[in-house]
Amino acid sequence: MNPNAQRGEIWKADTGGKKHTVVIISLDSRNRSDKVDSVLVVPFGSFGAEGPSVTRMEPGETGLSEPSFLKAHYIQVLPKKLLLERLPRRLSNVQLRKLVTMANRAIDPDAPFDGDSQTKG
Repeated sequence: MNPNAQRGEIWKADTGGKKHTVVIISLDSRNRSDKVDSVLVVPFGSFGAEGPSVTRMEPGETGLSEPSFLKAHYIQVLPKKLLLERLPRRLSNVQLRKLVTMANRAIDPDAPFDGDSQTKG
């Protein structure tokens, strides 16, 4: 178990037999709790298109070797024991707020989105 995971950190994780890069979005009170053995994460993907719940991030923002896409509609509960390696970069507060807003858009059809109205919903 990795009780030291913090909100905004980027980790390598075992997500069902595959290793993926994820960002922790759960609150630190949950992340530090001995009574909770999981965290909330959003995975990065190697391809995608920006939209209400997807944003492209460059290597300079993430520390990853190539551009990647945060896909907030794939938010998931992940056992802390499946967090394998903390990577050196973390999301800024601005990036983290944007990610939480994207996760909200994935479940709330009325959540604001400044993009093309056809991509909402």
